[in-house]
Amino acid sequence: MEINGKTILVEGRFVRTATLEDEWYMDVDKPEALVEDLRKANAGLDILSFWQRLPDCEPRFQYHMERDPVAALPIKDYAFWLEKQIDAAARNKVRKAAKKGVVVRLTTFDDDFVRGMAAIFNETPIRQRRRFLHYGKDFDTIKKQFSRFLFREEILGAYVGDELVGFIMLADAGKYAYLGQIISKVAHRDKSPTNALLAKAVERCAERRIPYLAYALWLDDSLGEFKKSNGFQKYDLPRYYVPLTAKGRLALKLGAHRGLKATLPDGLKSALKQLRSRWYSMKATGKNKKRE
Repeated sequence: MEINGKTILVEGRFVRTATLEDEWYMDVDKPEALVEDLRKANAGLDILSFWQRLPDCEPRFQYHMERDPVAALPIKDYAFWLEKQIDAAARNKVRKAAKKGVVVRLTTFDDDFVRGMAAIFNETPIRQRRRFLHYGKDFDTIKKQFSRFLFREEILGAYVGDELVGFIMLADAGKYAYLGQIISKVAHRDKSPTNALLAKAVERCAERRIPYLAYALWLDDSLGEFKKSNGFQKYDLPRYYVPLTAKGRLALKLGAHRGLKATLPDGLKSALKQLRSRWYSMKATGKNKKRE
């Protein structure tokens, strides 16, 4: 929904939680005004959730607060990153990509690029052992969805010859750059195009004197290991929860404000993730056998 020029995302069925669509790009300096606007809208919202953006890690408000772990890379210069911030394996992959003919350059969001995006998205339905959100999308859908935020994004394309084998949507968030999308073709994994893309993103941040490169949340999974090996650090940012209704106040008291998933024990969540991974792997294997 739109409220006073701000796009509000609403999540949850029983407890409806509102967040800013552009929370990675927009500070909430006057939360009282936003709370008042949401209450006046009478839209059945129970909780407002907002955070302080990187690098503002010290709590500034008196609302109920928890920490969101964000993965971010402090940027000094490209040489420092390559020699001091990443591990030997990541450094070797950056160099291997160059030797294998991967070229990363600034590119434009034209029809050829969108067709290249579609080829990458539709290469496999499973990525990182889970269902891939963009699999099955056609040219028009991709063009419409990914053209929305070009006003704040640079596009870095990884090419082998004329073939697009990966890309990054590198967004300017003012205080930092944000990796809105980074993806490469599985068929060219041996050439380490993702590492080449990340190296170019660091280089661009250094050239533009952007002090941080943010890469979504800090997670303990294979993507988390990739972030660690490439020099990303964990920043625990304050996230606030403001009840808008009696239901919202009750949800906060019961610890149900983050949804059912957040209330599960870590051991159970890990087991469920493994079960989900095996399920998607079995589905992918079954589809491949049918094709054969």
